[in-house]
Amino acid sequence: MTSKNSKRFDDVRLGEALPELAIPITTTLIASAAIATRDYFPGHHDMEAAQQLGSPHVFMNILTTSGLTQRFVEGWAGPAARFKDLRIKLGAPNYPGDTMTFSGEVVRTDAASREVDVALKGKNSMGSHVTGTATLVLP
Repeated sequence: MTSKNSKRFDDVRLGEALPELAIPITTTLIASAAIATRDYFPGHHDMEAAQQLGSPHVFMNILTTSGLTQRFVEGWAGPAARFKDLRIKLGAPNYPGDTMTFSGEVVRTDAASREVDVALKGKNSMGSHVTGTATLVLP
């Protein structure tokens, strides 16, 4: 059974834009997500250590970025969608006090496999924090 909030393959169109999602970047988000992913690297929770590395503040780890990327895509596709692949590349760091805004677009559909590829980007005030592609199988 699929949720009425889940995208169905037949309803998706090539070029369809995903609704944007703005994520406020806070020290709490960065530090707690790093701890939750067992990433104890000091640059993710200790501002002095981050500054000794040449960073102005603590910065987001890739596991948090990956989770937020999945949240963005699943928010559009719904809980019945199955992730087949997620490929992301980091760019500009995410620092507290900024906002990362996700955008995306359907760039490939395959009726035989019910697969949909979404090209995505998460931008902050310095540029692209994350770019990538997610492949989903939709009901």
